[in-house]
Amino acid sequence: MRLVIVGAGRVGFRTARILREEGHDVTLVENDPETAQRVRADGFEVVEGDGATESVLERTDPGSADAVGGLTGDLNVNFAACMLGKHHGARTVLRIDADYREDIYRKFAGDVDEVVYPERLGAAGAKTALLGGDFNVVADLTERLALATVVVSDESPVVGQQVRGVDLPRHARVYAHGHGRERMTIPLPNATVEAGDRLAVITEREALAEVRQRLQGDAAASAS
Repeated sequence: MRLVIVGAGRVGFRTARILREEGHDVTLVENDPETAQRVRADGFEVVEGDGATESVLERTDPGSADAVGGLTGDLNVNFAACMLGKHHGARTVLRIDADYREDIYRKFAGDVDEVVYPERLGAAGAKTALLGGDFNVVADLTERLALATVVVSDESPVVGQQVRGVDLPRHARVYAHGHGRERMTIPLPNATVEAGDRLAVITEREALAEVRQRLQGDAAASAS
């Protein structure tokens, strides 16, 4: 996919790197010359200027973009970038800080495809890590989807299976995999699940219990 991210700060740059690792074509828009130069040195295509300005966004060729994300720390810039992206038929994702009031969230949410709360997601991940456990619902991604992580037990029915072949409920999929305490990454084609591995799964919220059962078997039943 071809993606445009407005804002090459902490959130935008990390998002761009993850997308590039997955093979996507990413163009960044950044207003700060020093930040733009640093990101460009990392191999990204960067358009310098205000992403809320139509003439700047036009330089990213938004008509060929599958999605535009407004991921700066400025809600107004993010919203303007999304509206320009929407005008060109792109999917739009708006970053909004967690401390904005619910009424402000609702005001903007109806005009974009998705709203993301980076700070809220980070806090949710830290909370579940602190609480421990072998099956953590890290965060709500959308109204219906959730991201969960699971530590594969010795008794898990998926031990020995290829990651890509793990049988999960409809619409659920393994997004990342890591052996033991190694960093989780996009699963390699022939990666095999071993006891102690960690799996990150994106699933519909109502399917969480079934996902846990399929990944942990008897261990899931005894923990419930």
